Amino acid sequence: MVASTAWSTLVLAGDFEDCANANALVANEASKAVSACRRLAEKGDAAAQNALGAMYSTGQGVRQDEKAAIAWYRKAADQGLAEAQCRVATAYYSGLGVPRDYSEAASWARKSADQGFVQCQHNLGVAYAKGQGVAQDYKEAVTWYRKAADQGFGAAQAGLAVMYANGRGVPQDLVLAHMWCDLAAAAGFKDATKFRNSFAGKMTPKQIADAKRLAREWKAKPEQP
Repeated sequence: MVASTAWSTLVLAGDFEDCANANALVANEASKAVSACRRLAEKGDAAAQNALGAMYSTGQGVRQDEKAAIAWYRKAADQGLAEAQCRVATAYYSGLGVPRDYSEAASWARKSADQGFVQCQHNLGVAYAKGQGVAQDYKEAVTWYRKAADQGFGAAQAGLAVMYANGRGVPQDLVLAHMWCDLAAAAGFKDATKFRNSFAGKMTPKQIADAKRLAREWKAKPEQP
């Protein structure tokens, strides 16, 4: 029944709207958006620095250059921008533009996660679950998975399901594992259904019904401010 979720990478689409004239990205005028972002970034605008890093990472309007991307992400991260901190963490985890360093990845992930950035809350959970860059600690993994899962992040919901199914950091509870798998599947996490089916055969019909009820109740709860 052992399974795990992986470190998540950020989706880059939409990052460029932080810069003036970012609509120039359409109609093959990406270079204009780059110029607009660069002007703001060089003045110290953290959002523009982060957006310019994304442009270098994707090669939109500039030659793709992961080292340049991490340099701009780092400028924004040093100013405390949570998304940029998570991008720096991801770069260190993946070894993109910098040497792979799980300790640095976990350190930057925590800075971002402490600000409530959901993707790095999940990634910090992965780090603790696997002992990557931090001492393996299943209870800490559960803590960070739960923070992201409560925000509806499917990968973290799946991670929490894994912990409940295997009794890691929490007492084993297949009902809650099933519930979190259902929520992860609804959030679009592709492997959640397959993992749920790996243990659902060990559950009674009542347990499965309880899990589905809990999932419905979770979906119906008011959104947190």
